[in-house]
Amino acid sequence: MAAKILPVVKFATKFTIAGGALYVAYDSGLLGDGKEGSVVLGRAKAAFPPAVEEWMKYFSFELPATPKIEFSPLDAWNSVFHSGVQKSIHALSVAPSTVSDYTKQGLQYVKDLTK
Repeated sequence: MAAKILPVVKFATKFTIAGGALYVAYDSGLLGDGKEGSVVLGRAKAAFPPAVEEWMKYFSFELPATPKIEFSPLDAWNSVFHSGVQKSIHALSVAPSTVSDYTKQGLQYVKDLTK
């Protein structure tokens, strides 16, 4: 009986964790537009160092200083990633014909080997 219940419990636990993570991401604004993402990133940057310091004191452990990183998701999306997104979408759009061409070439290669 326990062998039948255990997989259901595992699935329910994983589903609950994934649902909770999705809820937290949505509630904090991570799934919004670029401006909301910038605000959330700023809040995370402000909250992370005090939490790390607290844990370092608790465990008597010291980490090296973290580098300063200035990153704006909105600016990055508009400049650098935009071309990367276009290239990725283009690659996905031509993928079926590319796979078809490679399959034809592979079959021709096998036919040539068997002659």
